[in-house]
Amino acid sequence: MALFDAIVVGAGIQGCFTGYHFAKNKKNVLLLEQFLLPHSRGSSHGQSWIISKSFFEDFYTKMMEECYQIWAQLENESGTKLYRQTGLLMLAKKDNSEFQDTLDTLSKQGVEHRNLNPEELQRRFPNIRLARGESGIWDPSGGVLFADKALKALQDVIRQLGGVIHDGEKVTEIKPGYPVTVTTTTRTYQAKSLVITAGPWTNQFLRPLGIQLPLQPLLINVCYWKEKVPGSYAENFPCFVASVPELAPHHVYGIPAGEYPGMVKVCYHHGNQVNPDERDCPSASPDLTDVQVLSSFVRDYFPGLQPQPAIMERCMYTNTPDKNFILDKHPSHANIIIGAGFSGHGFKLSPVVGKILYELSTESLLSYDLTPFRMSRFQSFDKASL
Repeated sequence: MALFDAIVVGAGIQGCFTGYHFAKNKKNVLLLEQFLLPHSRGSSHGQSWIISKSFFEDFYTKMMEECYQIWAQLENESGTKLYRQTGLLMLAKKDNSEFQDTLDTLSKQGVEHRNLNPEELQRRFPNIRLARGESGIWDPSGGVLFADKALKALQDVIRQLGGVIHDGEKVTEIKPGYPVTVTTTTRTYQAKSLVITAGPWTNQFLRPLGIQLPLQPLLINVCYWKEKVPGSYAENFPCFVASVPELAPHHVYGIPAGEYPGMVKVCYHHGNQVNPDERDCPSASPDLTDVQVLSSFVRDYFPGLQPQPAIMERCMYTNTPDKNFILDKHPSHANIIIGAGFSGHGFKLSPVVGKILYELSTESLLSYDLTPFRMSRFQSFDKASL
């Protein structure tokens, strides 16, 4: 039986970037994916995700500098355009704590940005109605990542570098040890280390290994809203993130028209609890509270859009209680590495996440402080579950 340097379970964007870093460093890596590729069952599919440096947590902003570099490197290696710069606009009242923290982070990290008062905002973006007198943060580095293209480009490069990807092959058993043994529906493999990047299925793999993480899989309604005047929210319109606590406790975000001609992607950054194996089962009474929130938001802030979604799709988030990632070693099996809980904002950061998971697997010097990502931060959970 061939011995791999690493096996990665889950070939979404986090798993693929992990495999990419192994392959770039001439390590023998195998990626296992339970579904046939490409598929829309996880969190990494779709045509577009937002990329920007705007976070209220400085550790993410620090990571994004290298993420942009690796995304550009992947574009060059694959010969595929993966990013369109649109700028990112953050909308909130100026006394909003996250708004102020984001301004502070961008200033401290030396990231180019502008703080726009309501008058400047209205002048620059006349097709947005500032229903509650919001201010704005303008991040010119923001834009759109072409998600489906990025995932395929990454998988192609991994194969070109000598990595192996097996899809349609579900993992049925993991036996810890040196080496770790992984059995699938097809055959058995061994590796020096194992990386689990299985999204909402993560705890299914961890339960037999003696731990459970506080992960909450959510089903997200991805909504597209038709322009009343074609082109009014397309070429010169930015991505945006809006905080409107009067309407809802979670952010609303949007991506300019592009995926579907004449339709803007506007989504709620939260969803409904779901069993990932049942996400495509029709529900007798689907919870559309989030869509009602979005309709109110679109009606109040985007008068140039129809206030009912023209198209609805679905994806999944896997949230942690604090919405920060888990990047850590199994507490009892040091050669089993876990990347989980990307909480709907992990795609843009995946180049560096993959690098960190590679470093953890090979016991290399870590490029970043992982304190915010250790599973031990969840002190409220029974030690037996961690």
